[in-house]
Order: sequence, then structure tokens, then C-alpha cells
Amino acid sequence: MTTTPTIAVLGVGNILLTDEGIGVRIVDELQRRYSLPEHVLVLDGGTAGMELLEPLEGLDKLIIADAVRVGQPPGSVVLLQGDEVPKFFRTKISPHQIGLSDLLAALELTEKAPKAVALIGLQPVSLDTGMALTPEAEAKVPEMLELVLAELAKAGVVPQAIEGAA
Repeated sequence: MTTTPTIAVLGVGNILLTDEGIGVRIVDELQRRYSLPEHVLVLDGGTAGMELLEPLEGLDKLIIADAVRVGQPPGSVVLLQGDEVPKFFRTKISPHQIGLSDLLAALELTEKAPKAVALIGLQPVSLDTGMALTPEAEAKVPEMLELVLAELAKAGVVPQAIEGAA
């Protein structure tokens, strides 16, 4: 029997632009290091937009990991929740955020928006061409992953560490 996901962790970003790929890196680490219950969907959204509509419909909770421009010093980690998330998307740093903004708006219009949304973001140090995160962003991966785990815990989910994956 397949369980319908009620919680999703969505990593977004362009892995070809250094720190812009932080969200994808976070979900990769989550999947590499933890086993999650069937009702938790982990998605590498890359630079996708409206094609994510169906998997995100009717969720109890959506946790997004992404690079964010919020006026904090480069390398700062932020947690935005509730009404702060749509406000954030008014200042976009990349085309995928336009798609994500439209996606969240479409979910609202169809009355299938997630009941709760949290955005865990990193103020990028660099958006230069390159597949590796900057050392400053790399150093923030554990902190961002802990915030994802804390958001999952608030939803009653306790991921099981995969032995030897740390």
C-alpha cells in the first residue's frame, strides 16, 4: 500500500551557480543521511516551477530549502515561516523563484496550498558559475540541515539516521 505524502521537503536552486544550489544540496544530504517515513516526500526541485504543482497539492507542511536574498550578511541562514514566505518571493534572485512564487500562488488559487510553509534559506556568498558551494556556504550545510530536521520534528517526524552516512 502506498502512503500519500502529507509533508514535503523541497530543495530548489541552480547547482551550476555556486551557492544558488544550496537547496538541492540540503535535500541530497537529507536523503543521504536519513531514512524518512513514507508520508514524507523529499524533492530535488532544481529550477522547476509549475511541474511541481501536483506533488505539492494538499500537504500539511512544505519545507523549502533555497538560496535567499533577505538583506542579511552573506552566509547567513534564515528561517521564514507563514506569511513571511510569500513576502520573500517578492525579491527574487533567480528565475526558479519566479516559478516557485507562481507555484505557491497557484496552490492558493486552487485551495490546495500546504497548511504550513517554512523556508530555510542561505544568503548566498557567490552566484558565480561553478558547481561547488563556496566554503562559507558549505560550512552552513549542517546548520540548514538541522533546521530542516527541527521543522520535521515540529510536524511529528523523527528521521532515522542511516548508519555510517554522517
